[in-house]
Amino acid sequence: MSKTIHAKPFVKWAGGKSQILGEIRHKYPAGLGTSITKYAEPFVGGGAVLFDILTHYSLSEVYISDINRELIHTYITIRDNTEELIGKLYNFENEYCPANSDNRKTIYYSNRERFNILKSEQSDSVELAALFIFLNKTCFNGLYRVNSKGGYNVPQGGYKMPTICDDVNIWAVSEKLQGVNIVCGDYKMSRDFIDKNTFVYFDPPYRPLTATASFTAYTDCGFGDEQQVELAKFVDEMSEYGAWVVASNSDPKNSDVNDEFMDKLYSRHKIMRVSANRAINSVGSGRGRVCELLIANV
Repeated sequence: MSKTIHAKPFVKWAGGKSQILGEIRHKYPAGLGTSITKYAEPFVGGGAVLFDILTHYSLSEVYISDINRELIHTYITIRDNTEELIGKLYNFENEYCPANSDNRKTIYYSNRERFNILKSEQSDSVELAALFIFLNKTCFNGLYRVNSKGGYNVPQGGYKMPTICDDVNIWAVSEKLQGVNIVCGDYKMSRDFIDKNTFVYFDPPYRPLTATASFTAYTDCGFGDEQQVELAKFVDEMSEYGAWVVASNSDPKNSDVNDEFMDKLYSRHKIMRVSANRAINSVGSGRGRVCELLIANV
């Protein structure tokens, strides 16, 4: 393991893996950084596992992807336009944090509107990436949610002093992302990258625990049971390639002990149940300990 500067996720992300990272580490291949020379994360999200691996292991090739265009654009901007991005984030922080509650509200919704304009134009500007981070740090609970028209619609959060510009971490993230292949696209695009020398981690949108548990879309594309089945087949295919595969998902048994959906889908692999603190509808307070699945082919 290399002793280099630590990087961590630069945004909060629904289902982020920071709290169960220790359990996931137990599933890393023993040869990571030696016989296992490549890493792929086709649903990168906030990247907790990615940054843990980039911080501690030297790999010849790294591939990450996601279908959320604005998220991927922000990864690329941090890698390639770090200084300009930090400047814009400091401007947001210096405007927003000293403002009173009414002015903060005006700033937030004005920036959300500007973000949606740039989003609709499919902008590749540094401003779009800065707005993405600003909204993540100041919105309700760090959510990313869009409506049926693709517009970001999360309301303002109540954070007293949000850190909008964590420049130390952004520079660390930029350093770690140098040379990383960053792709906006479906997980199946990783097929050409993955081989027997690859550790691949799949962290897809989780299957909802109940019919009402799924918060509204992370993109304007759904990820239902049909997509879960397709993903499981892809995991099987990558395993047959000889790749070291780990996947995460929700455990349907949290809400129905007889629900064997995931157990049957991944019956060819080892399934471990780990505890995580998540927002779930079945708990009165809205949060509680639930089991999540870690699926591995070895």
